[in-house]
Amino acid sequence: MRTIKEVVVTGQNQVELQTREIDDGNLGARELLIETEWTYISTGTELANYTGRDPNVFRPGAWCAYPWRSGYANVGKVVGIGSGVSRAKVGDRVFTYGNHASVVRYNEDRLVANVPDGLDLSLAAASRMAGVACTGIIVAEITNNPWVVVFGLGMVGNLAAQAFGIQGCRVIGVDPVEERRALAKRCGIPYAIGGTEDEVKEQVREITGGAMGMITVDAVGHSPVCMQALGVTATHGQMVILGSPRVATEGDLNKAFNDIHMRWITVRGALEWCLPMYPTAGNRWSQHSKQQMIFDWLDRGKLHLDPLISHRLKPEQISQAYNGLRDTPNIYTGVALDWN
Repeated sequence: MRTIKEVVVTGQNQVELQTREIDDGNLGARELLIETEWTYISTGTELANYTGRDPNVFRPGAWCAYPWRSGYANVGKVVGIGSGVSRAKVGDRVFTYGNHASVVRYNEDRLVANVPDGLDLSLAAASRMAGVACTGIIVAEITNNPWVVVFGLGMVGNLAAQAFGIQGCRVIGVDPVEERRALAKRCGIPYAIGGTEDEVKEQVREITGGAMGMITVDAVGHSPVCMQALGVTATHGQMVILGSPRVATEGDLNKAFNDIHMRWITVRGALEWCLPMYPTAGNRWSQHSKQQMIFDWLDRGKLHLDPLISHRLKPEQISQAYNGLRDTPNIYTGVALDWN
């Protein structure tokens, strides 16, 4: 048996670093035992569950029901493997979807990817959010050097904008917060604009020479933002829903569907969990191939991730981390947890 520390969201806006005993032997055939070095906090899913924006937290038996062991971005060393493990060996440093805990038992049927030698381990953990963001470029049909307009320049939106830029697209980022726009430009996003809905639409029209966005992306997870994105989507264009809408919204659906119908706009969902974990026959993309691409981009300096990590904290500071991300997102742009 081994005593571990783990992050547990015990209730709405309540989080603790708890200790418990786990069996560190008798691993299942496909299980790994991993000693965690770094984890990364998801400002989307984790904060939605921490704050109670996702109603499932109040439903007993739901995957995120309180108390919830949070986290799904883990980097650590393999210290034990089951008899059937094939994707890692003892001593390997791996990236997984493990939670915020000092030691995790983890099934390799979920993603296991070896971390490249020399890569900053906090960046390796933070690359989890690039995995969320890159689903946008996977579902979109990218042809003819398109204009892409990304709404929301938080971490996922910023990384999505960078990913479309790496693919050769001409990218415009939209965010009402000046600090996020400035950070986007530091990360190489050429256009970062804000203002009222009409002002944003006019700026997009001016920048694109009237072409508008052949691809628009909602990276916020808020239905009114989808409506705004629809308004700057070009005729025959695509709108990608990258964020998961969680808050109930009232509006005129007839107006939205009529616009989609009359202007031949394609709406594409981009939930990353629809990808298989590993390559399968007939599937060009998988969670594993996506992660390998991200590691390659980091290795070649194409993806700018370090400017987005504002804080590297110890697990004992988890309340500070969650509350900072919730209350002062312009200061707490991204938090990695150091378990060393």
